[in-house]
Amino acid sequence: MADIIQLLPDSVANQIAAGEVIQRPASVVKELVENSIDAKATSITINIKDAGRTLIQIIDDGTGMSETDARLSFERHSTSKIRKAEDLFSITTMGFRGEALASIAAVASVDLKTRLANNDLGTHIIVEGSVVLSQEPASCSPGTIFTVKNLFYNIPARRKFLKSNTTEFGHILSEFERIALANPTVEFKLYHNESQLFSLPRTNERQRIVAIFGKKINQNLVAIEAETSIINVKGFIGKPENARKKSGEQFFFINNRFMRNPYLHKAIVNAYKNILQPDSVPSYFLFLEAAPDSIDVNIHPTKTEIKFEDQQAVWQIIHATVKQSLGKNNIVPSIDFDMEQGFEIPVLTKNTEIKKPFVEINPFFNPFDEKPGPAKNQNKSISSLEKENTANWEKLYDGFENEKNLTDDLSSTSQIESQQKLRESNFSGKYYQFKNKYILTPVKSGLMVIDQKKAHERILFEKFMFSLESNTGISQRTLFPKSIELAPKEHSILMEIIDQIKMLGFDISDSGNYCVTVNGLPADSSDQEPEQIIDKFLNEYLNTEIDIKTRAKEKIAQALAKAAAISSSQALTNEEMSELVDMLFACSMPNFSPFGKKIISILKTEEIEKRFS
Repeated sequence: MADIIQLLPDSVANQIAAGEVIQRPASVVKELVENSIDAKATSITINIKDAGRTLIQIIDDGTGMSETDARLSFERHSTSKIRKAEDLFSITTMGFRGEALASIAAVASVDLKTRLANNDLGTHIIVEGSVVLSQEPASCSPGTIFTVKNLFYNIPARRKFLKSNTTEFGHILSEFERIALANPTVEFKLYHNESQLFSLPRTNERQRIVAIFGKKINQNLVAIEAETSIINVKGFIGKPENARKKSGEQFFFINNRFMRNPYLHKAIVNAYKNILQPDSVPSYFLFLEAAPDSIDVNIHPTKTEIKFEDQQAVWQIIHATVKQSLGKNNIVPSIDFDMEQGFEIPVLTKNTEIKKPFVEINPFFNPFDEKPGPAKNQNKSISSLEKENTANWEKLYDGFENEKNLTDDLSSTSQIESQQKLRESNFSGKYYQFKNKYILTPVKSGLMVIDQKKAHERILFEKFMFSLESNTGISQRTLFPKSIELAPKEHSILMEIIDQIKMLGFDISDSGNYCVTVNGLPADSSDQEPEQIIDKFLNEYLNTEIDIKTRAKEKIAQALAKAAAISSSQALTNEEMSELVDMLFACSMPNFSPFGKKIISILKTEEIEKRFS
């Protein structure tokens, strides 16, 4: 049999390696800007076109490279950061593997201009698909300019699977935020399609956070700091009343490197225990410092997963520091939530009479006797008992919430009947609200339980989708125009989709300086303030995972429906519950929310009767 194993050409090997390092335009931005940081740059300009598909340009005033280094930088595993394996345990630079430039050059056209400060001329190199097309001396400023064009031009499948420009640029903004937060002493400028989005001067950590996330966040920041022999912790945490049901303002940095660490995230969330709204996430910006040999950054190609030598000790330090800072700022009660709350024991004096403990019992109670003895209800009339029973009807369901296997899910094949049949399933017309969250109504087969928030989300979603498709959104004018200041990232995203949200009924315009003016809101956006509905909508939109191009309208409708829906704790009148149920069963898909969550469950009569048999 002939030999069939052969070495791959460098260009093919580089394309394969690029798949791990360069996943999308944001990966290119991350790698090139981190190179600028390692080159001691004090000013970095980032130019983006078409969310990085057409152009990514990074300009810095760093040390620059010699002609030999410039050419060698495009070879795989060529680096100035390490010399031997032991150096991996004392890394202080962002990069060290020597793979980034080779990977970028394998899947794009790269133009490099670089010059050392003490040289009169620099070097100009053009590489395309791992092939060096030209190399010549050039006149340029000290530092380095990388221009990357037509990303994934030679890998159509990879280019095809890029998301929409809004989504891809959102990832670029996320990478920009992380690098800018980790390096407040570096000046940053970011342009997209020739429009300046950020101009961040050199400053401190707090001012950099405010510059990126807007002035509103400044009042929400609580400083924390701790120095230990294992790790130093400093930074800021958010006040619990400002915690929101979103991610995006949670940042860990270790030795100026952004990292993801769900384990340490739990240390912070646990410190907020009992003072956060359900499902809310506190903001935090923590800058950790540890000896380089006590952490391992070489466990993932993106270098964002960091392993600590003593992770449990780090967890305890962060948890204690956050909890102490919350207590110092009178944000949490002084009691320790980890301990059970004790009984109130009065102070005893010498003359205090000590009473013997006793238990009050009802001597007439017999659990097997259907006729009650002279208990507390003995003297009550039947009519008064019926009234009390009606008033306390919800108490009958106190035990249901912790019971399992009581619900009979509505599947799309066996139990979801036609809308008309389901609506006519002997509804009693009586509605009860349980914990201001669920609507209960008797039906032919038992007791129907409806999640009121998810039901309202479905109703609004279908209305908004109709408005987007037909451009018939109705706007409800505000009493006065409302000016709202947004974070630069939020403003950029809103401007990308402003035409679509106007179709929904938003009367909104850009007023400059990351501000918008709201003159009207969608008629179905409930009674929320303009700032509140815009804030909720952007939070939901930025955190909605569905981002396929053909479903862009659906993503907008989903986000607005979730933002505008009634809350899970809102009390409803019987008329409001009846109207909500009627509108739900007029929807095309009344059984599931826009996010695929179940809206309706039925407690079958047989299941209820079993509980009392």
